[in-house]
Amino acid sequence: MKKYILVFLLPSAMIFSCENKEGNTKMTKTETSSIELPYKAMYTTEFNDKVSDSDLLLVLNSYKYWENGDLNALRSTMGDSMRVNGANGFKFVGLTDSLMKNWQLSRDSLSSVKITMDVWLKNHALVDSSNYINVWYKEIDTYKSGKVDSANYEDVNAIKDGKIVWYSSHKQILK
Repeated sequence: MKKYILVFLLPSAMIFSCENKEGNTKMTKTETSSIELPYKAMYTTEFNDKVSDSDLLLVLNSYKYWENGDLNALRSTMGDSMRVNGANGFKFVGLTDSLMKNWQLSRDSLSSVKITMDVWLKNHALVDSSNYINVWYKEIDTYKSGKVDSANYEDVNAIKDGKIVWYSSHKQILK
């Protein structure tokens, strides 16, 4: 997975390419609409929700484990290697055990974490049978120093063989 996937699902809409009036620029049009879209998705726009509930449970548990500070349990939700694009610019590709050392330092700086899940979406890509769980949530972090941070997040979790293998996070700071 080389590109971030932002999924907007249109029920029963099939996507195809067509040329505009000038005949030189590709536009995308939905089968159920005459609206021409200015971009064609680089990955795909064909998804369904055929992701198992056990994969959803795995992802939601990973957030609960972070909230509770149980990094051993969090580690159990991940594959042997991970790719991470953190909301703060942190990038990681490598063995999950190395990632966990970094995350342990981060979690150890917090006295408490409170996560409120707003919504999740199961996405199965038809093009390559990849599974993604998108989650939107609010997190309130209380640091051991007493500082409190709160933010809204939108994360993508890629699942392969019952484990999280890719995680990408986006953050909106709350003031």
